Amino acid sequence: MLKNQIRRLLPFVLTPLLIALTAANAAASDESIIKQIWHGGAMVVFVWICLLATSVIMVTLIIQLAIMMQKAKLAPPPLVDSLRQLISSGNYQEAWETCNANKNYLANVLRAGLGRIGRGKEAVEGGLSEHGLREATLLRTKNSYLSVIGVVSPMIGLLGTVIGMMGAFSVLGASGMGNPKELAGKISEVLLATASGLFIAIPAFVAYYIFRNMSQASIVHADDIVNTLITDVPYDELAGMQVGENFAAAGVPQMARPAGGAPAGAAAASCPVCAGNVTVGQTPCPHCGSVLSW
Repeated sequence: MLKNQIRRLLPFVLTPLLIALTAANAAASDESIIKQIWHGGAMVVFVWICLLATSVIMVTLIIQLAIMMQKAKLAPPPLVDSLRQLISSGNYQEAWETCNANKNYLANVLRAGLGRIGRGKEAVEGGLSEHGLREATLLRTKNSYLSVIGVVSPMIGLLGTVIGMMGAFSVLGASGMGNPKELAGKISEVLLATASGLFIAIPAFVAYYIFRNMSQASIVHADDIVNTLITDVPYDELAGMQVGENFAAAGVPQMARPAGGAPAGAAAASCPVCAGNVTVGQTPCPHCGSVLSW
């Protein structure tokens, strides 16, 4: 799938390079283009540097977004299978730790929901909605830079054209219309900046709308998986359970732990890994040997 996405976006990535090759061929046949840029002054050179920079940034963003917006990146299938197995077996703490160890859309959103699992269904859904909106905004922010490039690059090109036209007309004012052909050639040269800006803006806008739709589809896919994972969670049985850094089993109050041992009057609890009976504060688990965090 990634190869197909890159193949679709390849024309937009190569467009700035084709522009550069076209300009290079034109310069090889007529060195006046490079001379015009070089002798146009610091502002003209700065304009062309800005156009080159926006072109490079656009290509980089397109490559990054083509990888980031994949459904398999937002919700990796191996992670989904692992979380489904953990949640279905009731190992919510281990599921939270698995999400905490992975940095992607699915893990970040589901971690927020698992952290509120002892507060009831409404609290879990609120956490999923809140963090889902946050993660979706972060994903769309990088894509918005393509829109910025699409707006700014023609303006940069137009600035270079205006500066070049000012120089051309100053020459016209000094020497008159003695050689209209030369004047027309200079005007065509300065219009190259506007053309370059438009050639950068067009693929930037096209890629922006492609990735906007692609991100929406991937986010909906990941949200559906999150909702499926927590569908059968028994919230009533888990009331009072704390999942996360301050893990506490459902129905077991947290008690002060004396140094070097289990808390006085410790109650029984279930191991979050193997579901075996352990004493609150006991670690490692006598059944599976897992190190427990109380």
